[in-house]
Amino acid sequence: MGICPLCNGFEVLAISCEYCHSEVEDKGRVIDYFDDYSPYMEIEDMKKIDGYSQTHQDQQCAHLLVCPLCHQEQIYFVKE
Repeated sequence: MGICPLCNGFEVLAISCEYCHSEVEDKGRVIDYFDDYSPYMEIEDMKKIDGYSQTHQDQQCAHLLVCPLCHQEQIYFVKE
């Protein structure tokens, strides 16, 4: 099991929106948005059903990024 540098505050994300070029906000792990209990489930088990094959296989953490200006969303994969 890897450790996500964004989830644990080791790194800060600085990425521009691909549409309006303002800085996007990291809204956390995608798996935390599945239902009310998903933030409390085992991370490795949730990665098996998150819909992204590389998260479990390549030890990546999928983060939801949202632009505060144009409200575009994108998924960003972080190497653990």
